[in-house]
Amino acid sequence: MAEITASMVKDLRERTGAGMMDCKKALAETNGDIEAAVDWLRTKGLAAAAKKAGRTAAEGLVGVAVQGNKGAVVEVNSETDFVAKNDQFQDFVKVVTGLALETEGDIEALATARYPDSDKSVSEKLTDNIATIGENQALRRVARVEVPQGVVVSYVHNAAAPGIGKIGVLVALESAAPADKLEALGRQLAMHVAAANPQALDAEGIDAATIERERAIAAEKAAASGKPADIVNKMVDGAIAKFRKENALLSQPFVIDGKTPVGDVVAAAGKEAGAPIALKSYVRFQLGEGIEREQSDFAAEVAAASGVRQG
Repeated sequence: MAEITASMVKDLRERTGAGMMDCKKALAETNGDIEAAVDWLRTKGLAAAAKKAGRTAAEGLVGVAVQGNKGAVVEVNSETDFVAKNDQFQDFVKVVTGLALETEGDIEALATARYPDSDKSVSEKLTDNIATIGENQALRRVARVEVPQGVVVSYVHNAAAPGIGKIGVLVALESAAPADKLEALGRQLAMHVAAANPQALDAEGIDAATIERERAIAAEKAAASGKPADIVNKMVDGAIAKFRKENALLSQPFVIDGKTPVGDVVAAAGKEAGAPIALKSYVRFQLGEGIEREQSDFAAEVAAASGVRQG
């Protein structure tokens, strides 16, 4: 029997998109013949994923999971919303989100983690799902938050089922206050984050490139006013200060009353609970954000499929 090397397995995986264990088995069954192994995988339906790997996956689900004082959020994409309603896909998202609680927010660690009750990794299980469900899917991103004392609270907007939906939020509150008080506050804050979409916890945390982009826009607008340079500079500084305030979570007006800064809401809750409360971090995943979606001409697709020429 021919020796099955790691490079052979890698080559077969790249050509077929099949899982590592399936590639090893295919090579073993075909005595190391790559071409025969490709055919073996195709007959088993395990190479089907390769044909779908280049297609845009911008739908899917965001999953959240909380265990004590730590929480995780994961985004798994599919090509269509129809697949997001598939039980097999939903179960996969729930299981993988649970696994993310132990992977420190590292996407590679999550992808290589063993999928429960199987001899496959998460990425290999995903490849199997692609073959059986019939659409490209992708484990896109993961994040985890934790506090030494206190709670992590989750919220899902547009939930498809418990713990999975279109927007997933985690809020981490550090405090010695009673858990029920923290949970109630955390849920309101998580709903605020889902609605207001802050860019950072505080003004200093907003990405420097974002600030520079906003400054350039503000400078162009201010210059068009025709006012003296010193006034223009003040207008730009004022615009940036406003932008920071509106996009930092702690300074945003709380959605519940529309006026009190979130930082003041947290401080007041701490006084009422009898122990200081610190909003340490948050995570907000919105399905498909940042993915460039393919724009298709439906009429052209129909014409192509039917062999009809346009024009």
